[in-house]
Amino acid sequence: MTQLEYMPHLVDLILPLAALCLAVWIYMVLQRGQFWRSDQRLEATEEPAVWPKVVAIVPARNEAKVIARSMASLLDQDYPGEFRIVLVDDNSEDGTAQVARSVLETHNAGERLNVVGSTPLPPGWVGKMWALQNGIRHAKSHYADTDYMLLTDADIVHDPSNLRRLVAKAQAEGLHLVSLMVKLHCSSLWERLLIPTFVYFFQKLYPFRWVNDPADPTAGAAGGCMLVRSDALHRAGGVASVRAEIIDDCALAKRIKKYGPIWLGLTETEHSIRPYDGLADIWRMIARTAYTQLDRSPVILAGTFIGMLLTYLAAPGIVLTYPLHHDWGAANLAGIAWLLMAASFWPTARLYRVGPWWTPLVPLAAIIYVLATLDSARLHWQGRGG
Repeated sequence: MTQLEYMPHLVDLILPLAALCLAVWIYMVLQRGQFWRSDQRLEATEEPAVWPKVVAIVPARNEAKVIARSMASLLDQDYPGEFRIVLVDDNSEDGTAQVARSVLETHNAGERLNVVGSTPLPPGWVGKMWALQNGIRHAKSHYADTDYMLLTDADIVHDPSNLRRLVAKAQAEGLHLVSLMVKLHCSSLWERLLIPTFVYFFQKLYPFRWVNDPADPTAGAAGGCMLVRSDALHRAGGVASVRAEIIDDCALAKRIKKYGPIWLGLTETEHSIRPYDGLADIWRMIARTAYTQLDRSPVILAGTFIGMLLTYLAAPGIVLTYPLHHDWGAANLAGIAWLLMAASFWPTARLYRVGPWWTPLVPLAAIIYVLATLDSARLHWQGRGG
């Protein structure tokens, strides 16, 4: 007699739990905006007769290792219209500004690249938002008639056609915001386990089809690449309206969508070239914003913890403990739920070029995300969150 057979009431719960797990995954696959398809991509669009003016705003702090490639990719854009770049050096200590200026020596950039400094951080602002504010202020004072602003990060390498495609999309569909979730660095073991699942979880939280539906209130964006209409940004209150937000990209998208349609998609041609330094680096990335994502609510934290256990861990647990409970029906139902989970992850895994053998490991990644989320709450309660 197994240990579980001494606890008949617990054994009786295994089959209903397995059925609930399967019901959850049927809902996820069929009713959650088909988030798992990873199919929202920037397709070729009819180009405008007259190309609008664009300014890229790039906040940078201690980015000397990546800034040359990032700036070169922006200077190499094949955009037919007027395009300028404002790099905001946020008090870097590693010569970021000097490295950025050196790129001008290898590019016939003229006056396209402007390197400006950031003023001291005022109370109530997070650093990135204040750097963006400084860049936008410079752009408005020097290029007052700018139609669009490209808000991008210092570690992003853009395909030469990226800006052209972003603007064509915005112009053709009357979009106030067009954002791409760039491909994150994914080569080490920990990156291959956790980065594709990060993108998968993000799509689940903000189903891209819902984001791209003007009638749906869901709003989201990816801060690495956001093309926003200047007038729409102004109506939304500018970056000052999200000056204290840690998850600033989604907060800004939510404000902009109140005034017009937005679009969010995936890309294989724009990349983040910043590697993650092992598990600790990825853990910090998660813990920095996870509790904020939950509105810093202990109740929502508890619900999320239970929900993650039910959604990602219960089904594998029932399958793997079959030798203890011997409930073949429950193991079958849980196995189908686990299979749906793995199958739904496959499009994202394929995007990141990790093999199909990684797809059953979503529960392992989920455990790490759950623990990092709990750590995020702990840091907040200790006054060290965000």
